[in-house]
Amino acid sequence: MHYDALKTFVTLAEVKNFTKTAELLLMSQPSVSMHIKNLEKEFQTKLFERSPKYLKITPTGEILYDRAKQMITIYEQTRQDILDHHNSIKGELKIGASFTIGEYILPSLLFDLQKEYPELELKAVIGNTEEIVQSVRLYKVDIGLIEGQTNEKELSVHAFMQDELFIAASSDHPLAAKQDVTISDLQNQTWVTREVGSGTREYLNHVIRSNGLKVKSFLTISSNQGIKETLMTGIGLSLLSGSVIERDVQHGNLSVIRLKNQTFNRTLSYIYSPVMQDKKNVKTFINALNKRTSSK
Repeated sequence: MHYDALKTFVTLAEVKNFTKTAELLLMSQPSVSMHIKNLEKEFQTKLFERSPKYLKITPTGEILYDRAKQMITIYEQTRQDILDHHNSIKGELKIGASFTIGEYILPSLLFDLQKEYPELELKAVIGNTEEIVQSVRLYKVDIGLIEGQTNEKELSVHAFMQDELFIAASSDHPLAAKQDVTISDLQNQTWVTREVGSGTREYLNHVIRSNGLKVKSFLTISSNQGIKETLMTGIGLSLLSGSVIERDVQHGNLSVIRLKNQTFNRTLSYIYSPVMQDKKNVKTFINALNKRTSSK
């Protein structure tokens, strides 16, 4: 198996630069060129279109890219399984998490895992739901935690907890002092929300559509903390997970606007590629995740 050549090819396809690829893989640029040349000879196809100004992957290169990611993953999983042969949880575990989960739910779980398995090297990548789904699909992470939905049929999706969302605003917002707030009170409001591709944004869009709400304007910020800071200035409303606003509400920085006879709930899920389901470190993480959420 041309493991080194495939790894060089995948890295070059992602960074699109021979010099940077050589730096990342700690090899010479001629070695990078030789790996690509050998693969092109092996598969009898051109993998990249090259010019002094750009480097572009070819259609056959795209085919090899997806397969190469799988081959590298299977190779590294085999190496990991052999490492795990003596029942020791060690090596690397790459976890992808959407922002709400990664910033407010995952940290304490990582702390417990590190304490229980000190030889396990944990790496967490945070992005929006759409980005995490793609990271799982392309094997950039071993397992992903998302708050939205995914239609990726190649991935295995499992619920791990329910998450309640709340309408949040500055304590000075007119609705914060109002009793018996109803859906009609939410007409023509400014909403401070996450970017398209975020699970939280997707859920807000669902709430707006299903209740026929007219929106005065959207202010989009790709950070939960940025949204909270904006709300504190008195601008708009937001729909955020209880885990995101809990401390701010306790400290009086934000207020929860409770609707009469209505709550907002969604399912948080973990996702992985079927090739990962027997990986020992992934199983360990899933067991810890399920144990943590079942005790709450």
